This record gives sequence, structure tokens and C-alpha cells, in this order.
Amino acid sequence: MRAMETLLGWIYPLSGFVVGLIVGLTGVGGGSLMTPLLVLAFGVAPATAVGTDLLYAALTKAGGSIAHARHGTVNWRIVGLLAAGSVPAAMVTALMLKSLGISSDVLRSLLTTTLGVALLLTAGAIIFRRSVQALAQRQARQRGGWRERHLSAITVAVGVLLGVLVTISSVGAGALGTVALFFLYPQLST
Repeated sequence: MRAMETLLGWIYPLSGFVVGLIVGLTGVGGGSLMTPLLVLAFGVAPATAVGTDLLYAALTKAGGSIAHARHGTVNWRIVGLLAAGSVPAAMVTALMLKSLGISSDVLRSLLTTTLGVALLLTAGAIIFRRSVQALAQRQARQRGGWRERHLSAITVAVGVLLGVLVTISSVGAGALGTVALFFLYPQLST
């Protein structure tokens, strides 16, 4: 029993280190790795796993955010547009989930289903990233099109979608957000 406790005492920090390393190197994968790891490997309840991962992601991504800001690789205008959609959407989603008085079984089902969908979308986004980027670059060459005229509004809408998805599942901000940025702003460097 003592040996198992000692082993588990090392597995949690090791898991956090590995996920943090991947997030630090790529900017993606925190939610899509940590939340399923907590639920499937450690038996954590889905709602607790989402909340835990959101706090974990906030702490681990803060370091990466500071480093990128210092190196001048943050486009603050785009951050503002995404935040204009995602922050209110996350707040409204959290308030709605709380005020609806959903039973724990229904909430668990909602979280698990949303997590599954978000993971599938994340996998698709990673697999098709280069194709999406190539399509976006072709479209970006067409000046004065609908996309170009409505780019700010589209970016805010993407922020709304990500805010809702991340609030419910803790998955999506990294991989889905990155692919969305590749599509919307193909001129940005990786």
C-alpha cells in the first residue's frame, strides 16, 4: 500500500511535467492531454478534471505567455479580439451551467460528451493543420473579399466558440485556437 502511494506521489508531478513540457514546446495539448489523463488514468470526476485542468493550464501557459510577450511574438490585437469573445462566453457558459441546476449525472454526461467532441476536433485540427493553412494562404491572396472585411468579427466569434468549449471541456484553446489562427491569419509566423 505504501509503495503504491509513493508511486502515485511521483506519477502526478511527472504527468504534469510531461504535459507542461509539451505545452511549452508547442502551445497545444494541455487540455487534450491533461483532462483525459485525469479522467481515464487517475479516475478523477470529469467536472473536477476540467476545473483542475483549467487552473493547471492557466499556470503553465502563463510562463509561456510571458516568454512570448518578451520576445515580441504576441499579436495583442488578435489576443484582444479573441478575448472579447471568449471571456464573456466563458462567463455566460459557467453561469448558465450553474443556474440551470443540472443534476450531477447530466453534467457528467455533458462534460464527457463535450470532452470527446473537443478531442476529436482537436485531433482533426492537428491532422489537417497544414491543409487548413494552405487553404487560408490561397484565400488570403484574394484581397477585398468577405473574409478580409469581416476578419475581426470572425475572430471574436472564434473566441466565443473557444470560450464555450474550453469552459465545458477544458480542451480546444491550444490546438483548435492555433488552427483557427493559422486559417484566419496565415501571414502570422508559427
